[in-house]
Amino acid sequence: MCGIVGLYLKNPALESQLGALFEPMLEAMTDRGPDSAGFAIYGDEVPDGWVKLTLQATTEDYDFKALVAALEGTLGAALDWFQNASAIVLKIKAGEATVRAALAELAPTIRIMSAGKSIEILKGMGLPKEISERFGLKNMQGSHIIGHTRMATESAVTMEGSHPFSTGADLCLVHNGSLSNHFRLRQELRREGINFDTENDTEVAAGYLAWRLQQGDSLKTALDSSLEALDGFFTFAIGTRNGFAVIRDPIACKPAILAETDDYVAMASEYQALSSLPGIENAKVWEPIPATMYIWERAPA
Repeated sequence: MCGIVGLYLKNPALESQLGALFEPMLEAMTDRGPDSAGFAIYGDEVPDGWVKLTLQATTEDYDFKALVAALEGTLGAALDWFQNASAIVLKIKAGEATVRAALAELAPTIRIMSAGKSIEILKGMGLPKEISERFGLKNMQGSHIIGHTRMATESAVTMEGSHPFSTGADLCLVHNGSLSNHFRLRQELRREGINFDTENDTEVAAGYLAWRLQQGDSLKTALDSSLEALDGFFTFAIGTRNGFAVIRDPIACKPAILAETDDYVAMASEYQALSSLPGIENAKVWEPIPATMYIWERAPA
């Protein structure tokens, strides 16, 4: 059992409040996922020619300053960075592949949580409240965010098992459910050049969407094909640079609720996670229909 929450701001005037609005949503899912939690937030975009990566260490005393100095010496590129507990957000004027290659050489134990123009992923073991406080969620700004709380019923409580998962530029996914064909599909996607860092079935679902988008699919087409390719039961919340999407499998045994106002679209596994949002009493609230895509996107930047 896990909890999913997402918030997409239609009103840009609320972007300075994104973290404050989202924090109680994530913490409301504690009963569904007390073992680990995480979130992917979108905003603070880098310019063309730059890439933004979130790097996370296993301890909070990792010497990120030394790593950044080594990267500057290796790449000779302009960069900016800031540390947040056991993670840093690195912005660098270079190609993603070039930065990844340098990091693999200089810091092979560092985990690359996300890469793109906008996305930042922060996650860890502990109660959702602990994760919120560790990374300062309440003070974060942005346009949209998705989060996950995990109850590890079938595997150990580890950083590798926590969500969200990202397998493509600015793409991430959180999942409540289970996939039965993830092992076979992982092997097929590896042959297509998709890399995986864990054995989690959610990472396979994210990898499948990343592959379809690489083939030129729209998000809608990629999600439509996932209903045939992914065998199992699931509710997905997906984040991209420009938007937010929700889809459930055809049986839809995992709970989900959506709410929409003129200011925002919100999603959660339970209504209680939406009850703190402003204007929720006047929102359109509904349960997403099985095998139906719900997508909200801004025009591409």
